[in-house]
Amino acid sequence: MAVTLKADGSIQKQVIGSVAEALRIDKKEDLDALRKIFRSKTLKMASFTITEKGYSLSGRDGGFLPDVAADLAAGPKDPTSYIGRLSALVYERYLGGQLPIALVSMDNCSHNGDKLFAAVEAFAVKWTASGLAEKGFLDYVKDSGKVSFPWSMIDKITPRPDESVKAMLESVGFTDTAGQVTAKNTYIAPFVNAEEVQYLVIEDKFPNGRPALDKAGVLFAKRETVDKVEKMKVCTCLNPLHTALAVFGCILGYTKISDEMKNSDVVKHVEIVGYKEGLPVVVDPGIISPKKFIDEVLQVRVPNPFMPDTPQRIATDTSLKIPIRFGETIKAYLADSKLNVKDLNLIPLVLAGWLRFILGIDDKGEKFTVSSDPNYETLAQALSGISLGSKGPFHDKLQPILSNPTFFGVNLYEAGLGEKVEAYFAELVAGPGAVAAALKKYAK
Repeated sequence: MAVTLKADGSIQKQVIGSVAEALRIDKKEDLDALRKIFRSKTLKMASFTITEKGYSLSGRDGGFLPDVAADLAAGPKDPTSYIGRLSALVYERYLGGQLPIALVSMDNCSHNGDKLFAAVEAFAVKWTASGLAEKGFLDYVKDSGKVSFPWSMIDKITPRPDESVKAMLESVGFTDTAGQVTAKNTYIAPFVNAEEVQYLVIEDKFPNGRPALDKAGVLFAKRETVDKVEKMKVCTCLNPLHTALAVFGCILGYTKISDEMKNSDVVKHVEIVGYKEGLPVVVDPGIISPKKFIDEVLQVRVPNPFMPDTPQRIATDTSLKIPIRFGETIKAYLADSKLNVKDLNLIPLVLAGWLRFILGIDDKGEKFTVSSDPNYETLAQALSGISLGSKGPFHDKLQPILSNPTFFGVNLYEAGLGEKVEAYFAELVAGPGAVAAALKKYAK
């Protein structure tokens, strides 16, 4: 069952009958079945949704993960790691006559095809160098005319099913609604649960013929266009708006993004960030209208009551996101002789709001738990001594942060925005209610 969650609170139900078989790659008998499938001349593509970290072969220490190291040493006969098993299947296809195939990553990460290629290539390099695979296998993997690794951009929220959705299904006689939680704390539902809006753009690179996915709404394009769609989404039309909602949502005490979207001052703020400050420098991909994309984000997607996303989750790792989500826009303003970076007002307010968020004090003056971030301790230490009601100037504490391109993509002082962020920060820490007052004051 595919359940589409509409913004008006209704759901659309559709029975899916196209899944022919389910195989587990960690079961030997299923892996053997997959080997036969990968020898099929008619196989056109294999797609992957394994999360960004699924392509990683190394641990935090830089060394190979234990199962990866074991597979690299043992060869393609009986691998145990995910990419090791995939590489063994690709080798099976090579042995079957170097048959062409497209390996399509559909994970939500930048240049995902390159990540998949790098992982498979690492196995091909090691196995051929060690004599565990035929020498031609590496050339096969590197030949895009035989094995392609298209880039893709996917944008569709599939949240954990809400209890209300289960109740709506049960009310019409669908009884298979009980989910399960895996040993790794992953939630699995017996039905697909997703928002109405969806985008899937795939690089048109299919050496064994392209499946007719365009009939289901998939957009095929050149690699350059896929890259532009991703930049449009990440740098302007979605991710920056998410971050603005996240930091201010946490400070204002919201626990659901959809509830926060009922605050007219917050809505006006993100509208200005998107339409007025972002669109002038948007990378227009041509196949998707940036303005229409923002319209859907703000009018359909984030207000959707079925989307149980929280500001607290979105605020995770914000220090790693800001250089892309806002830094690229600032750089674009600096590079355009027709634009003045000092005309940016609400993007700097978001940056000041993020530093205000790091204090872990909400707009009522009560403490909250700051979302996890690898740079939290460093930032919290730099801002130590500042509390609600503190009086500026705060230049000495803020200057080391605002001048650091690691956090913002640029030195904000050199960009002409450092002093503005300092002034906003002083307003936001003035006392209880200061954040709400600033949003009302500037979101006009």
